[in-house]
Amino acid sequence: MSSAQQVLPLQTPIPAGRARRPRRYFRLQGSDTAWAIAFVVPYASVFVAFVAYPVVFGLWMGSRPALYTLLFSDPRYIDTLVNTLLFVCIGVNVKMFLAFLFSAFFMQRRWWVRSLLVVFLLPWALPALSVFVSIHYMLVSRWGLLDTLWSVVTDADGPLFLASRGTAMTANIVAHIWKWLPFWTLIFLGARMAIPREIYEAAAIDGATGIQQTVHVTFPLMANVYLVATLLSTLWTLGDFSTVYFVSSGAPARTTDVLATYSFTQAFNFGHPELGAAATMSALPLVIPLVILLMRRLHRIGLQL
Repeated sequence: MSSAQQVLPLQTPIPAGRARRPRRYFRLQGSDTAWAIAFVVPYASVFVAFVAYPVVFGLWMGSRPALYTLLFSDPRYIDTLVNTLLFVCIGVNVKMFLAFLFSAFFMQRRWWVRSLLVVFLLPWALPALSVFVSIHYMLVSRWGLLDTLWSVVTDADGPLFLASRGTAMTANIVAHIWKWLPFWTLIFLGARMAIPREIYEAAAIDGATGIQQTVHVTFPLMANVYLVATLLSTLWTLGDFSTVYFVSSGAPARTTDVLATYSFTQAFNFGHPELGAAATMSALPLVIPLVILLMRRLHRIGLQL
């Protein structure tokens, strides 16, 4: 008999007087079942009341085809679609690219850089309402802060930022980027810290410059994080209501509305909740593929891990 067989015998005889105990399965009985139901019911009730019911009711409200005929015949809705695409495409891509660059800057191990990171995170930490309302009053009319400074410096009237569709839409995009850039910078900073330093040292020995290390080392290793973050940011930006509502308020004359603010205006200001629900549902052809792509990507990353 080998030593392995002596240590781990293949068959251990069972004494005649001892019977093998059957496996026990844990089952909730009596009071345990009552406690389990008591814990599940509140969560299920909240989910049904605040998630399932609003979604199903909104789908039912916006299910009539005549609503979409009315929507597409409204020139303001077409402008809203253009504004939404500009807001999402420019806001998300510029925000992600800047977050990637700033995360490289904050990787420096200097005390003043770490102190600057705390200040950099303040816009994200502050409440959105106070941030966007402050920006609104900085831009609105010739008594706003920026117009006043413009008048003091140039001795001429300011450009009235919210009186032009171009400048008002630019203000919305810049405010959105300024608010959410710190959050995604922090995400990318964590992804950079997870990359082993030995890889950069090996690339430096091979003669790779800083830009070459970024292109051939950092970005390929962060590609999954970058893609997932971009998809999430696209979904969140598509439903962003507070930025446009509080910064430009749709000015001038509702020409800078996005789908979120257009739906709110139709439902609550003009008294057409069905039209507001239909405007929101018109984003589903874009939202559903993004969600499917995001879930497939997350599943693939999970398998890789």
